[in-house]
Amino acid sequence: MKKNRLGNSDIEISVLTLGCMSLGTDKENAKEIINLALDSGINHLDTADLYEFGLNEEIVGEAIKGKRNQVILTTKVGNHFNKDTKEWFWNPSKTYIQFEVKESLRRLQTDYIDFYMLHGGTLDDPIDETIEAFEELKKEGVIRAYGISSIRPNVIREYVKKSSIDGVMTQYSLLDRRPEEETLDLLYKHNISVLARGPLAKGLLSNNAKEQIEKKGRDGFLDYTFKELQETHQKLSSISDNLNELSLQYVLKHPAVASAVFGASSIEQVKENTLFDVEKSLSDTLYNQLKSVTKANKYIQHR
Repeated sequence: MKKNRLGNSDIEISVLTLGCMSLGTDKENAKEIINLALDSGINHLDTADLYEFGLNEEIVGEAIKGKRNQVILTTKVGNHFNKDTKEWFWNPSKTYIQFEVKESLRRLQTDYIDFYMLHGGTLDDPIDETIEAFEELKKEGVIRAYGISSIRPNVIREYVKKSSIDGVMTQYSLLDRRPEEETLDLLYKHNISVLARGPLAKGLLSNNAKEQIEKKGRDGFLDYTFKELQETHQKLSSISDNLNELSLQYVLKHPAVASAVFGASSIEQVKENTLFDVEKSLSDTLYNQLKSVTKANKYIQHR
């Protein structure tokens, strides 16, 4: 599978990333999903300390034991949690980041993290202090590169201005084109890679979209009503009979996007997203056609 360089780092990640949040707590099932992803050419796994209150990191760490050198490992920090009470609060302080990275290393059974991300962020954060924490961890060799996971354009701009981030994970899909308006071109200009999460929009853009829209779309999705979701699905289905492929190729078309991050809770979902030529680029004509049947959404909240 094709790989793209992550920002200015020496890290190369596959054009598809397995998002591990949906793996569940069945360790054997999770291992099967991860193994299939790796066998399919995916080299990038994305987790976070908050997922299942640390258990997800433990499962990922167990699954890649003996394969660490084959994997680019991403995890996230910033949510100070208590695994016993299942409570958490936002804490992007330098002290917490430098403490929690050790916990993530322990759970992941590794001595370094390839890509470490702040799991959110606001303009009220002590941003300079947060950056300092990541820079020190990078200098120490604990992490190879760092970035942020955010959908807030103003927060992203601050990190572009003040830090040496190599990547931003942000929600981006045919139904959520907000990054096109404010962040994709900015990040591309500064050679900061985009990891597009939610490219299938919770299944609303998958091959199973009709059922998922009935199940999850009754209250709409962003600025789409239930009826608009149905109409958009009909238009997209008339363009292609493989919406997984179409949706992944759409987000990968923008040159800022290094990888599309999909979640999977079964090996069937991994197969659906890898059994086609994801490296085949959409034609400009088809790309513009897809834009014409979807909305050019804009960020209103989440500033």
